[in-house]
Amino acid sequence: MKRSRWSAFGGWVAVILAVAPAALAAMPGARAQREPHIGYVYPAGGRQGATFQAAIGGQYLDGVSGVDISGGGIHATVIEHVKPLNGKEINLLRDRLKELQQIMNAPKPEKWEGDTGDKANAAASPDPNMDRAALQKEMAEIKKKLANPKNRNRDNPQLSEDVTLKVVLAPDAEPGQRELRLKTASGLSNPLIFHIGQLPEYTEKEPNSKTADTEVLSLLPLVINGQITPGDVDRFRLKLSKGTRLVAAASAQELIPYLADGVPGWFQATLALYDTSGNELAYADDYRFHPDPVLFYEIPKDGEYVIEIRDSIYRGREDFVYRIAVGELPFVTSIFPLGGRAGAQTTVEANGWNLPASELTLDGGLRPGISNFDFRISNLKCSVPFAVDTLPECLEKEPNNEQASAQPVTLPIIVNGRIDQAGDVDMFRFEGRAGDEVVAEVYARRLDSPVDSVLKLTDASGRQIAFNDDHEDKGAGLTTHHADSLLSITLPADGTYYLAIGDAQHKGGPAYGYRLRISPPQPDFELRVVPSSVNVRAAATTALTVYALRKDGFSGEIALTLKDAPSGFTLASGKVPAGQDQAKVTLKVPAMPTKEPLSLCVEGRAVIQGREIVRPAVPADNMMQAFFYRHLVPAKDLKVMVTPRAKPKPILTPPKEPLPPLSRG
Repeated sequence: MKRSRWSAFGGWVAVILAVAPAALAAMPGARAQREPHIGYVYPAGGRQGATFQAAIGGQYLDGVSGVDISGGGIHATVIEHVKPLNGKEINLLRDRLKELQQIMNAPKPEKWEGDTGDKANAAASPDPNMDRAALQKEMAEIKKKLANPKNRNRDNPQLSEDVTLKVVLAPDAEPGQRELRLKTASGLSNPLIFHIGQLPEYTEKEPNSKTADTEVLSLLPLVINGQITPGDVDRFRLKLSKGTRLVAAASAQELIPYLADGVPGWFQATLALYDTSGNELAYADDYRFHPDPVLFYEIPKDGEYVIEIRDSIYRGREDFVYRIAVGELPFVTSIFPLGGRAGAQTTVEANGWNLPASELTLDGGLRPGISNFDFRISNLKCSVPFAVDTLPECLEKEPNNEQASAQPVTLPIIVNGRIDQAGDVDMFRFEGRAGDEVVAEVYARRLDSPVDSVLKLTDASGRQIAFNDDHEDKGAGLTTHHADSLLSITLPADGTYYLAIGDAQHKGGPAYGYRLRISPPQPDFELRVVPSSVNVRAAATTALTVYALRKDGFSGEIALTLKDAPSGFTLASGKVPAGQDQAKVTLKVPAMPTKEPLSLCVEGRAVIQGREIVRPAVPADNMMQAFFYRHLVPAKDLKVMVTPRAKPKPILTPPKEPLPPLSRG
């Protein structure tokens, strides 16, 4: 595979990083309040039944008292919270350490308090209220605080505070992604992804930048956890047998989707596989259009091999956290078709590595939309995106590359097709009348297909009526290249029309599947509510932002309400006005604080073509990528923490001055 496309950025990354603090401070939407924020959790997951410690880096975490994790089967408690010291605090601790050292070095009295024997001599102790063990303990604690490198290095203030957790995973905890938030005195932090897995887990041990420093990992498959520091390279030795179909899949951007102060806006990991002589056997710096790399290689002979992970341009810091699933693992590279009709089971062709079968049957009980369909291979949970719709469906039929052989379709229809080979073009023919509104929309990249689609609509004479390459879907918050196409056109005349779909990069193959909707407009909407963690004082109000993602020309008003809200929670000014894409709404909370975070559900209602349509508002966070771009990244839950009201500050009245003495007249 090609070397990293990001390596060309190296010359100007330093310039951007140099101006980062000022740039971030000046950006619209910069944090107005000191909301608790967490930047990473390490390790970012664990195996069912395991107990371990995890480190979290963040900011504004005063009073951290607990952890909120979605789903059951997991329990986490706070062990320690460490903040960097300011100059005054450092000087006070140094003075105290000096004082304690003087006490320890003073002539020892015959007996210290706390020792057995006559306590009469305790008065001779320089500090008779402390025994020697207590003095040593205090000195050790002060030295630990002073040794914190973050007292001096303040390059990443958003990671300046450290929290240590004890994590206990139940043996039957459901595997998959969870959301982890910290509970602090000022409320909940933002969520981070935390994995519960089924494989053995290994945490890197430094130093491991040289092969000779690494231990041999022979219990495969497993998950490797690590962090990349500046200029760091992590290597791991694997004992592998001839014929092993090795899969190594890294999670990095998946764990922390966007970095506001880094280019390209995430940890750009690379994977490489070497033999013991240092020969590179395989390399990956991405997986198709995903930044996280996946490496495939069939082992030619028994022996030891080295897998290496690093950042593509040798950056690094604490939030460059990764997980690598490595071994002879099942991995689905593509399915076809990419979706099915609601209410019907769909049998799909499955391609990939280490799959026990070439076909999967997907349940028809999924709701319309795009969902991650979960299934098990070799007792491991796997997921593939799968689209479900209510429109009629058909399969593309070759040959259909030219107007003369165009495949006839009757609208509305969803075509499941493939760009079979490089340069392939699929063409479809339909009849239309003047004034008919027609929408043609491709679902490919949003379903993990590598197709970079282009659509072209022509009339019977070959005259181009409409063309589209890329169309941005604001609901696809984890997508940075919106490669799916969309056309919306009013037909100019009665007649036959031809719709062609191809790949903009002239590529193709078995994995290049697509779903093409051709239909009259299907007006609809989706909603996102931001932020996903809400902190508000008891009996107060706070603002939420609701984004309306309008589809196929829908422009009507959307009424917003809370669904099944706990007592005391209300939503005021709850609507997205007609023609608007977002609105601020006011959430009012009860007068009593909540002991634990509560989950709320916002939903929207609109009348479309005479029917009331109800859609849930998906919780999301408005995240910044690389100083500029912003994305609505979906979350699992809208969590609300009601904190105690602030205590009123006492009113200080100056003392009355005494009256002047009476003069003698």
